[in-house]
Amino acid sequence: MNKIGIIGGSGLDNPDILKDINEVEMDTPYGKPTSALTCGKIEGVEIAILARHGKDHSIYPSKVNFRANIWALKEYGCTHILAATAVGSLREEIKPGHIVFPHQFIDHTRKRETTFFDEDVVVHTPMAEPFCPNLRDLLTKSAYQMGIPHHANKTVITIEGPRFSTRAESHMFRGWNADVINMSTVPEVNLAREKKMHYAAIAMSTDYDCWREGEESVTWEMILATMQKNSAAVIKLILDIIPKIQEYNDICLK
Repeated sequence: MNKIGIIGGSGLDNPDILKDINEVEMDTPYGKPTSALTCGKIEGVEIAILARHGKDHSIYPSKVNFRANIWALKEYGCTHILAATAVGSLREEIKPGHIVFPHQFIDHTRKRETTFFDEDVVVHTPMAEPFCPNLRDLLTKSAYQMGIPHHANKTVITIEGPRFSTRAESHMFRGWNADVINMSTVPEVNLAREKKMHYAAIAMSTDYDCWREGEESVTWEMILATMQKNSAAVIKLILDIIPKIQEYNDICLK
């Protein structure tokens, strides 16, 4: 039976969607994860919610203990991860308020621990398909049925942060064929792949980064306001697809 991990970005750290809630503290070889696991059930499916930036959003992107987070979810028994994240749009058609389901990433980070295989044994993990296509298909169908504006098969670029991009960088990323930008997907997604977990990102477009002429430059307040509006749609998606994941279990990306 599947267990589903939900990694919450801003505004989704502890959605009140679980039954039989309990807090589980985890220790890992990489230290403490960024929050305790908030565990419970949705439609009979076991769920573990982890707050990526801490429950009080006190951990900045490069200090997130990604290895401890993924290890903790795997150790708890999670087979799948649904990861909510805020993104800036690098494309006109991806408007603030839209949801994006990425299928590729570009790693533009510099300081993060990106693998579990840095001692004793060398493992080269295939990464041609970093996001689970079956989870993405479920999310896309659900968004379509609920009339949620969305985009699939897009590329996310992850930058180090915590600063936002310069305009020159934003245009460069557009030239690299990136569609959205954030500070959290890498190394979360590749660590999940190393642990053979099925990972999909639910990316909430909050702004146009800074490439779009005449548009107000992105601010944290702008992101937070849009996230609060989007969180209800993301919770609806999560509630809709979780009972459907089991039937995909045999064909999900291994």
